[in-house]
Amino acid sequence: MLLRPEPHDFRIIGVQLGRIAVVVAVAGLFPLSWAVVAREWAPASGFLVMVGVFALAGMASRFITLNEEHLEWSHGMVVVALTWLLVPAVGAIPLAMSGHYGQPFDAYFDAMSGLSTTGLALIQDVDHVAPSINFWRHLLHFLGGQGIIIAALSLFSASGVTTLYYGEARDERILPNVRSTARFIWKVAAYHLVIGVTALAAVAFFQLGFRPWRALFHGLMIFFAGFDTGGFTPQSTSLGYYHSAVFEAVAGILMVAGAMSFGLHYALWRGPRRAIFKNLETRTILATMTFTLVLTMFGLAATGIYSSVTGLGRQGFFQVLSAHTGTGFSTVPPTELALWGGLAFGGMGIAMALGGMASSTAGGVKSLRVGLTVRTILGQVRQVLLPERAVQSTTYYQNGLRRFTPALGQAVMTVSLLFVALFLLGTGVAIGYGYGLQEALFESVSAGASVGLSVGVTDPTMPLLLKLTYTLQMWLGRLEFVAVFSLLGFLVSWIRGK
Repeated sequence: MLLRPEPHDFRIIGVQLGRIAVVVAVAGLFPLSWAVVAREWAPASGFLVMVGVFALAGMASRFITLNEEHLEWSHGMVVVALTWLLVPAVGAIPLAMSGHYGQPFDAYFDAMSGLSTTGLALIQDVDHVAPSINFWRHLLHFLGGQGIIIAALSLFSASGVTTLYYGEARDERILPNVRSTARFIWKVAAYHLVIGVTALAAVAFFQLGFRPWRALFHGLMIFFAGFDTGGFTPQSTSLGYYHSAVFEAVAGILMVAGAMSFGLHYALWRGPRRAIFKNLETRTILATMTFTLVLTMFGLAATGIYSSVTGLGRQGFFQVLSAHTGTGFSTVPPTELALWGGLAFGGMGIAMALGGMASSTAGGVKSLRVGLTVRTILGQVRQVLLPERAVQSTTYYQNGLRRFTPALGQAVMTVSLLFVALFLLGTGVAIGYGYGLQEALFESVSAGASVGLSVGVTDPTMPLLLKLTYTLQMWLGRLEFVAVFSLLGFLVSWIRGK
């Protein structure tokens, strides 16, 4: 029998949503200040409305009285799922008011794409967008990549907040408690922000000849999108705009850093560093990166698109790195990427689907699950081939020896299959509208795995149902299903419970 949620449950959820609204309101003050200083009055009005809505929501939650503030698992999951629906809705206000979107839902699509660090975009004439609007688009990457919940946990404390942390698809606690882990994650982000923006701005200034302010702006935008494996760029031609191998190399380093788990960052900072190469996840991502790169290179060589070895190596390597880290930067236009058929298409598709490491800013199935899934399959094969009384190893190495249980194997297999189903959902809808199988599958995997690479399907003129489908894929893929399913269960209990 389903138990209907009580008023106390809604009050707990409301308080937590209010706290998150306060965090986003504070974040919204940065683009608002930017717009005011730059005298961009039209964008400033949009930011003012957005900040006002978030602030009112935060203030309203303070009037909610609680006898006991303890988050059950269901509360936390519902809060996370609603956060990633409601924040893009309000965050889309300045985008919709900018005049660069054909309809309001396109602005919501981009806000969800930004927050989920996907990078697919429906914005029109991005080359002439006000800098404050561009800043907000990229700041959404930063908020989504580091985690809005992580920011709230750094500022507010309450019993049972661990469920919020795990609900945002974080799989490990680096430090003894969630709050200290959240602060470490933001410390890592701040460290990379200083180094990354400085390096990118220096390349833009000294090599590309940008003026100081313009170099700093582009450095900051590319850092937000690179480290948080997003994909938005200030220019419509993505990283192809810069025509610089050095700039691409710096961005590539940030992409790799963003796709690394924060546990791996902690090991690199505090040691022991040698142990990280024993991790199942590290070995898996190195193997899959090599496999997809070789596959793509052979495919590109067969197509003959690039006549020189240098062009083949540079374009192939960067695109695979972008796909596997889930960043979505591109140095070639979508029309050229659409010509990557055969093995090249297979390599890119697999790279996007597999994604980066667990507890990172990247999307996709994640390398740890891939490694455990392969181990589950191999274990079942060995069980058939080995003598009846043979005992298989029940441990694996991931920051220390861990038990590999049948329940764990079943869990990772389930999530992996859910991702496959998610990719097929978007593919089926696109095919229904007349798109080819290859382009439909590519775009669907890009949306569901939070990548952002496009072969031209994502466009302001595409059907509304397809926009809705990709938005749903971005939401489900970023939260990795559990929080969304918990929200659906909560709603069913509310409607049908007794």
